[in-house]
Amino acid sequence: MITSLRNEKVRLVRALQTRRKVRLREGCFVIEGIRLGEEAVRAGAVPRFVLYTAAAHMDERAAALIATWTEAEIPCYEVSEEVMEACSATETPPGLLAVVPIPSNPSPAEPTFVLVVDRVRDPGNLGTILRTALAAGVDWVTLAPGTVDPTNPKVVRAGAGAHFRLPVARMGWEAIGRAVTGCRVYLAAARGERPYTEIDWSGRIALVVGGEAAGAGERARALAETTVFIPMAPGVESLNVAVATGVLLFEAMRQRGIYAGKTAASHETDVRSR
Repeated sequence: MITSLRNEKVRLVRALQTRRKVRLREGCFVIEGIRLGEEAVRAGAVPRFVLYTAAAHMDERAAALIATWTEAEIPCYEVSEEVMEACSATETPPGLLAVVPIPSNPSPAEPTFVLVVDRVRDPGNLGTILRTALAAGVDWVTLAPGTVDPTNPKVVRAGAGAHFRLPVARMGWEAIGRAVTGCRVYLAAARGERPYTEIDWSGRIALVVGGEAAGAGERARALAETTVFIPMAPGVESLNVAVATGVLLFEAMRQRGIYAGKTAASHETDVRSR
């Protein structure tokens, strides 16, 4: 059992949890809890090593995860509660964490549903946006300069496994402009030109969403051909960026006929055939 905070693996985990430069240098980040562990296994992510407490090992799902990793010859170490508390980025440590490679999901050659995130600085918001983007069928997320690091522990936690399945890339505006070539680009704005329900979300599209305080920057505005807004009750000026992104993405999903990876038409055919 590891009981010392001076242990090299413990020191690495603590550095990964707090320092972006270390995550980039090591090419790894930390996932915590059973759900993220299960998502990592489903995605085929191979941890560098795993830390767990005796209490966590008593949980059936956690024990199954540890057994899976042990059988795959991944180093799994029991640690004291004090060590786990020092390593965890949560107020209530789940008792299980793994150091995993930063995913490199390939971007599509010709993306048809792109989300551009500009200067979103709150980690919880970005994680929720990534989780929502995956659920809405987005095939590529680009993060503009000024956006929080996607491997930040709070982003990873709020993303709920989206990191393992969704192509996400940090890019400059020139690269983003090239990435959305051929797409109709819409910018979400509180005082936009057109309601989001009047927009054609079919075909190749890109949606740009801006930061919590000042919204999207000038480079984002220059990229967009139309600004869209979400109608709200009188006296309400704006929505949380993650909530607004969800509203817009699911309207796009509805129009595009995406249903659990199928078109609406194919789903209806499946239902009729039962």
